[in-house]
This record gives sequence, structure tokens and C-alpha cells, in this order.
Amino acid sequence: MQITQIRNATVLLEFTSGGQAVGLLVDPMLADAGALPSLRYLGGTRRRNPLVPLPAGAAPALERATHALITHCQKGHFDHLDRAGRRFLRERALPVACMPDDAGWLAARGLVTLPLSGPQRQSFLGGHITPIPCLHGRGWVGRLMAHGMGYLIEMPGEPSVYVAGDTVLTDPVRHCLSVLKPDLAILPAGGARFDLGGEILMDAEELAAAVRDYGGQVLVNHLEALDHCPVSRAEVRERAAFLGARLWVPQDGETRRYEPAGAPQRAACASRPQR
Repeated sequence: MQITQIRNATVLLEFTSGGQAVGLLVDPMLADAGALPSLRYLGGTRRRNPLVPLPAGAAPALERATHALITHCQKGHFDHLDRAGRRFLRERALPVACMPDDAGWLAARGLVTLPLSGPQRQSFLGGHITPIPCLHGRGWVGRLMAHGMGYLIEMPGEPSVYVAGDTVLTDPVRHCLSVLKPDLAILPAGGARFDLGGEILMDAEELAAAVRDYGGQVLVNHLEALDHCPVSRAEVRERAAFLGARLWVPQDGETRRYEPAGAPQRAACASRPQR
């Protein structure tokens, strides 16, 4: 499986299923830098989003997308599906896999939806997918959020991948990592928070706690692209340094290939775009 980190939570998973190449685009936020509003209203950290442009290699990676997967999209979550992302999916008529609660909202915006059947493990693109609940914040701020789902994706002959979605550390996250044991976990660690209330996303410390006893590969994203996410890549690398070579905190535009657990690992293929 080849994985390209595009920006924020937007990643492209590429694999072969039934002899066909599949490019699964997760949570496309494709707007130009500064085209979206700030998510902070007080203090000097307020800036328009995204903070950075799409990387130079984004265009060819996006052209390889054949399907999309949405973790959540309602209640103003443009950082997971913005207007530019919807336009991209609509113009190419890409099938968009989503939870049933999001299917009507997406269809009303002209997208081709591929609703999942619910929270159970189910068939998906020649393999299986299992939705894993997210908790997008605790307390009163959490009650205002669209919590969405992460997904455990299992394809024959490919490493299993857990795409966590926007979540703090919870029992379902721990269960997926410790019991379902994906080969690779794609986890957010931006420490997102608004002007009031607590964090609505794991930060570097909570990320480190999540993976301390996890034996698989870890890809960390949702970093340095939004004004309400203060955690840096350097902080994540420092806090999760105990993972050694199992930790990847990619720059936008970088690509890496993963093999199934037990298979010989190929040399990582990574590229950093020019900005």
C-alpha cells in the first residue's frame, strides 16, 4: 500500500483490489491557502485557513483517486471536506463512501454516495471496513461537534490501516489499536481547540499515550495546517520518539509504501515538494 500525505487530514491510500488499482482519497480539503475562515476568534493566533498551500505533488496524486472516504463533514467541518473538495469529487463523479447519516447531506450537494451499512465490519472494495467511533471533544464543546467515524480498512494482500478520524483518546481507539491490531494507524495529533473549551483532538502527549503499547506502524497528521491546531511536527517526533522507525510524521506531499505485517519492507519512497 502506498500512502501520500496531502495536507492536514487529507491522505491518499493506493492499493490493488481484484486486479484493479484503487486510490482512496480520505477527507479532501483542497482549498487554496487562506481561502477558508479562521477557527479562532481571539488572540494573536487567528489566521485564515488553510495555513499552507497544497504541496507541489498534490495534483498528480489527486488524479490517481478512484474513490473517496469521509470521516465526517457536517456542522462546518470544512477541514475534512471543503467546497473545493466537493467540487473535485463531483466533477469526477468519484464514489464517496460515508456513514449513513452523512449520505443524504453529501447527495444533496451532487456527490455520488456509497453509504456504508452501519457500524459493523462489512465488505468494502473487495476487502472489509469497520467503522470506529470518534469522540471529537469532551464536555460541553464535544456536545456541539459532529463526532464522525474512523475506519479500519482490511484489503487482501495489503497492510490493514486504521484511519482514526478526528478524535481524542477513547476506549474505542484503544480497542482498535490493542485488540484489532492494524498494521498501520493514521492518527491525528494537532491538539485542536477553539477559544473556549478543551481540546477536540489528540495532542502530542495523548498521541504518545495511545501508541505506547501499540506494535504497528504510526503515521501522524492533522498538523501545521489549521490555525486552531497548535501542535508541531517537531513536538510529535519528540513525544513519540520511543516508536523509532515505526513513527512517520510526514511533510505535506510525502509518500511512503507499506507492506503487510511479516512481509519484507521495501525502502521507503518519500518526496518533499517545493513550496
